[in-house]
Amino acid sequence: MGQLSQIFRGIFRLKEKSLVRGVGLCLGAFAGSLRLAGFPVIETLHGSPWQLAMIPIVCWGMVDTFRCLERKWSMYHAGVLILLYSELMILAAVVALWIYP
Repeated sequence: MGQLSQIFRGIFRLKEKSLVRGVGLCLGAFAGSLRLAGFPVIETLHGSPWQLAMIPIVCWGMVDTFRCLERKWSMYHAGVLILLYSELMILAAVVALWIYP
């Protein structure tokens, strides 16, 4: 129980590094962007000016993930780089959903 409460405490402390917060922000912004585009029904896909608000959220998530990089190369470093590449793809998808219609 103590370790779980530490994780949740780390998520809400903005000065601390947190992979969970970075990935959560990106995935949340992607889900919000899909919902704003009218995703569940493919016939109603449209662009919304509110999708522009998702781009800074994704960028904030990327910066938060970038802060977790270590100076020395390791498997952890490689994992964080893979997360950064996936968040870059989320950013591209959000921009494409915004520009699409």
